[in-house]
This record gives sequence, C-alpha cells and structure tokens, in this order.
Amino acid sequence: MSEQIKTPAEPLRILFVEDNHDHAELVMRSLEDHRVANQITHVDNGETALDYLLRRKEYQDPATSPRPHVVLLDLRLPRVDGLDVLKQIKADEKLRRIPVVVLTTSDKESDIARAYDLNANAYLVKPIDFSKFVELLRDLGFFWLAWNRPPEVPNGESD
Repeated sequence: MSEQIKTPAEPLRILFVEDNHDHAELVMRSLEDHRVANQITHVDNGETALDYLLRRKEYQDPATSPRPHVVLLDLRLPRVDGLDVLKQIKADEKLRRIPVVVLTTSDKESDIARAYDLNANAYLVKPIDFSKFVELLRDLGFFWLAWNRPPEVPNGESD
C-alpha cells in the first residue's frame, strides 16, 4: 500500500540559505520535483537571510516576503556565518519557533555540537554521492510534509 503525502492547509514555504549556486539549484530542483514546497526563497548569504527574516531592506512587506515554515541553512556563508544566523533566529521572539535544518558539507563534531547548542532542529550532512543527496532531499521533503507538524508562523505586520 503506497502512502500519500498529506498537503498542509497552507502551502509550505522554505527559506533556503546556500552560497553554492550549484548546490542551491540541485536542492531547489529536487524539492520542486518532489513537490515539497510551494514557495522556496533562496538567498546566498547570511546577511540577506537575516534581512529577509527580520523584514529589513527590500523584505519589509509581509505579503511579498512571508515568514517561512522552515529554514534550510548552510553553515559556511559569506557576510554572516550560518551559526550566527541560527543564533539570531533562535534569540528572536518572533522567529525562534521556525524550525531550522542545517544542511551542510561539514561533518565536524564541533559544528554539529555548536548547531544543536544553538537549538538547530536538525543537522544534515550533504552526501557527496549525487543519488544519495537527491534521496536525502526527498526524505527531508517527506518528513516536512507528511510527518512534522510545525508551529504556526505569524506573518502579519504586527508580529
């Protein structure tokens, strides 16, 4: 018997923070192919990620820059490091409930421990093998759509 993926009442929105454009394209294509998210916003550095989340600069309008349901976050980022982005997300009262999944090439124990110390919700190491990477992304999408129940993310101007 095949399992059907439940579709949430509201389309899933992902903020994807990745500076490697090849990885970004692969991840976004895979998430779209597996119908994981209805909206994927990609930014390529930590500073822009924080601008988006904190509604600064060109991201001030909640209608055009809605809060994501989940953040996929690389660690090694220009301008503001991924761990600093994670720290600021989890320290902000309006953002701290947004699940943050670290998706990185680093399998260093110190990075893993630091990410969890900063309240990352998951830490995934990008496999080198292409097919395993695609499988990881498919499973990640299935988890977020079928199993996980994220908290409501306020999106209004008063949030």
